[in-house]
Amino acid sequence: MHRKQPSRDLNRGPCPPVRPSVSISLATYNGAPYLKKQIDSILEQVGSNAEIVVVDDSSTDETIRILEEIRDERIRIIRQERNRGVVKTFERAVMEATGDVIFLCDQDDIWLPEKVETVLRTFAADKAITLVISNGSLIDATGRSVGRELYNGDRIPLGFLSNLIKNRYQGSAMAFRREILEAALPFPARISMHDSWIGLVNAIVGRAEYIPAKLILYRQHENNVTARHHGPVHRMVVQRWRLAVGILARLGLLLRIRRDMRRQLGVPHYGPVVTHVARKR
Repeated sequence: MHRKQPSRDLNRGPCPPVRPSVSISLATYNGAPYLKKQIDSILEQVGSNAEIVVVDDSSTDETIRILEEIRDERIRIIRQERNRGVVKTFERAVMEATGDVIFLCDQDDIWLPEKVETVLRTFAADKAITLVISNGSLIDATGRSVGRELYNGDRIPLGFLSNLIKNRYQGSAMAFRREILEAALPFPARISMHDSWIGLVNAIVGRAEYIPAKLILYRQHENNVTARHHGPVHRMVVQRWRLAVGILARLGLLLRIRRDMRRQLGVPHYGPVVTHVARKR
């Protein structure tokens, strides 16, 4: 005997797509002055199908107390016994993430209310997109606008070679599909930029998309981990060299993952590796 199937209301249209699970990977270190506002701005826009993975790099201020007092089950706190630096801390935060889409997050910014939904819509619009980066407004330590944006204009190259020379991947403005983790992890030893590494890997295995809308308030202050000015030229050359060596060391793996991701996502081709984003100041 066949069980009767429930009738379908044709007026309701097709079923909406399943919302992907979201992980926010947040590295903290002595972030007490700004952390509460950042966490609040995230929790206000993510649903129950989300987690905030906080890896604390042995803070000595009130960072852990602030996190514990929020008392939200979506927050998962991991404490490192010793200070390991920003790259290793973000690596741990990404490794611990369980979501389908992973957002990188700085402790001192503020996410604008439409950030998560806008990024998820961009991923949903094209399954070939594996990384999304958005614009943001710059603010000072007090939260006041400084009249600048993370990026200028609407389009500039976001391909491998151009970003190996000049990095345009700002981690706090990035999100990516879980599928690229096999290619990006573990981070190579001695690299100084985790966001540039993820962006370069993605430029080989996937496709990036830029959102010109300003979705974060990016705070600049004297304790920023990311320097506001370029270091000496020789240091920059060494940093780029280490990134290039890391890519070459796993190029065969990256090309295999690229092929497998095409098949998995049902994408016949990704098109040009070079995509476009707005220029960072």
